[in-house]
Amino acid sequence: MQKVRLGRSGLVVPRNGFGALPIQRIPMEDAVWLIRRALDGGMYYFDTARFYTDSEEKLGVALEGRRHDVIISTKTGATTVEGFWKDLETSLRLLKTDYIDLYQFHNLPFCPRVPAAGNDKEAEQSVRLYEAMLEAQRQGKVLHIGITNHRQRVAIEAIESGLYETLQYPFSYLATEADINIVERCLKAGMGFICMKGLSGGLITHSAAAYAWLAQYEVAPIWGIQKESELDEWLSYQNNPPVLTDEMRAQIEKDRRELCGEFCRGCGYCQPCTVGIQIQDCNRMSLFLQRAPHSVYVTEEWRKEMDKIDLCLNCDLCKSRCPYGLDIPNLLVKNKADFDRVWNCL
Repeated sequence: MQKVRLGRSGLVVPRNGFGALPIQRIPMEDAVWLIRRALDGGMYYFDTARFYTDSEEKLGVALEGRRHDVIISTKTGATTVEGFWKDLETSLRLLKTDYIDLYQFHNLPFCPRVPAAGNDKEAEQSVRLYEAMLEAQRQGKVLHIGITNHRQRVAIEAIESGLYETLQYPFSYLATEADINIVERCLKAGMGFICMKGLSGGLITHSAAAYAWLAQYEVAPIWGIQKESELDEWLSYQNNPPVLTDEMRAQIEKDRRELCGEFCRGCGYCQPCTVGIQIQDCNRMSLFLQRAPHSVYVTEEWRKEMDKIDLCLNCDLCKSRCPYGLDIPNLLVKNKADFDRVWNCL
């Protein structure tokens, strides 16, 4: 089994981390079975968040009695000290544990830090949040401190602050030079790099190539898992990790030509939509149509979802939430046009 050291935290985790976001979509019994099977197969690093509805609760049930066999990271999206402590105590209770191995600030629009940058109000909020994290660490409720973000600006600020042991950031073989630079800066600073979106929100369908490409870097990927077939695929790499081949390199170059550029990563921070548009799926329809049989997406159900785009109010709320700065309303129109073109040809 290949392992990665998360920088100066000293935590050593498998390259196959269990991303627990998707288990919120399956029943408790199925989730518990999946988590325990993953642990038995050697996937002992589990990543979740307070934001992931009942994901923490399912992990708590599944891992009860085996706490010392695992490393758990979870996250808080709180922007106030009161919210921070409420999230932490809730996470501890649901995970059935006295401590969190790695506690992370979750995709905040700023980097909690001391000393803080920005205006007086932002600076005070930032300082108080980071001090709350330090107090939680002093109390032994948090062992290591990390931060997650989708914004390059916040990621760079976190690295330069020297305050964090780990950074969790999107990284896949669709990464830009700017993304690769962030990874290199993070590792040079002695921080552990946790890789989310290793399959770019499902756009990458070649898991072996995704694994092998990321293995070039000292990063720890977490893979979102909700099906037995997905788990089996990742577990098969435990003792036989894929290595880059010429065939994989060709596939990677093909995917980069098709997918790189201005596209939705499916992070979901644009939701909810005022008029009910499923933005993160509708805004990737053009790519789905390129990479899957049309019978999967050219359906009456998807027709109804794509037609909701016509109801867009252009309120730009989704645009203001997007960590990638995408022009979401315009992208929705383009995706609907592609869907309509395929629909009318069938």
